[in-house]
Amino acid sequence: MLQAVHHIAIICSDYPESKRFYTEILGLRIIREVYREERNSYKLDLALGDTYVIELFSFPNPPERPSYPEAAGLRHLAFSVDDVEKEVDRLRSMGVKTEPVRIDPFTERAFTFFQDPDGLPIELYEEEVFA
Repeated sequence: MLQAVHHIAIICSDYPESKRFYTEILGLRIIREVYREERNSYKLDLALGDTYVIELFSFPNPPERPSYPEAAGLRHLAFSVDDVEKEVDRLRSMGVKTEPVRIDPFTERAFTFFQDPDGLPIELYEEEVFA
């Protein structure tokens, strides 16, 4: 039986830029960073709070993955926040372009999208309490 999402793996094209984005802009904490010489690849384990969230990989010349128009496969990565508008202001102050904040017609919660350095869609979704 599934218990939880263990991690999400992301392959980036510019490791230093993606490392900066996920740690300095999004604020994820580095758990460990390993250089795998045989693969000419970094693996960076990142956490959000006390939860292990993202494995960031670098590989030489990874192929691009289409995102737009809506391609088959994983659609986006979503993070919950207490206040979408406040987080949008913080991201914009750091040079991150975000879409306009919208309201989910089913949950009436605010959300928006922006992109990581490789164009991966990332969503911010105002925290919803599930019963």
